[in-house]
Amino acid sequence: MSNLYTTGEIAKLCGVSVRTVQYYDGRGILIPSELSEGGRRLYTEEDLRRMRIICFLRETGLPINSISALFAEEKPENIISILLEQQEQSLREQLLECQSKLDLVEGIKREVKDLEHFSVESIGDIAHVMKQKNKLYKMRWNMILSGIPVTALQWVSIILWITNGLWWLFPIWACVAIPWGIAVSIYYYRHVAYICPECHKVFKPTFKEMFWAYHTPKMRRLTCPACAHKGLCVEVYAEKEDTANA
Repeated sequence: MSNLYTTGEIAKLCGVSVRTVQYYDGRGILIPSELSEGGRRLYTEEDLRRMRIICFLRETGLPINSISALFAEEKPENIISILLEQQEQSLREQLLECQSKLDLVEGIKREVKDLEHFSVESIGDIAHVMKQKNKLYKMRWNMILSGIPVTALQWVSIILWITNGLWWLFPIWACVAIPWGIAVSIYYYRHVAYICPECHKVFKPTFKEMFWAYHTPKMRRLTCPACAHKGLCVEVYAEKEDTANA
């Protein structure tokens, strides 16, 4: 005679609570094979195997409705692979969503460290910075890429001047570098704005003030035209309205 298990015993063997076994019973996916004379639910070895399969599928994140539908099929093996593929896709999407949220949290923490003074209002500034971050990053890379030929010409002219005395290449480089420097400075000015840490206004300084101001890779010491606060202001990509007001 095969072993029979009570609700408590099958729960213990599968590492779940009695309430979980009762729930699966109520959902009709783990119906006890026998009832004792006193009305107690008794489960067979086959029921135990079924319970372990249910627990395994639940660990993969499959919803209970899908598991119930699976066992209702005459040949569940025909759809199990489809269900698992769908669950895999769902889990990957959840993983990407969680990674995106984690990146957002890490980005906020980095921006907070860069602020001289942090307040609740600063969250809005951080959101603006992160929203424009990709545009600002792309703009800076455009500047770097445009400068590669100019830098290459500079080094070639210096090396040839030192090794072969060909000094005339250096004036040619200067004729290229000066217009490039002016053009890239104007391009940079037109595509950046700054957030005042005091009143949180996004503003554009004058070209002269921005050009000569002390700066870090992310901030520049400027005077806010709205509240007259002077200090490090966070650099962001300029929106069209910011450019129009320059």
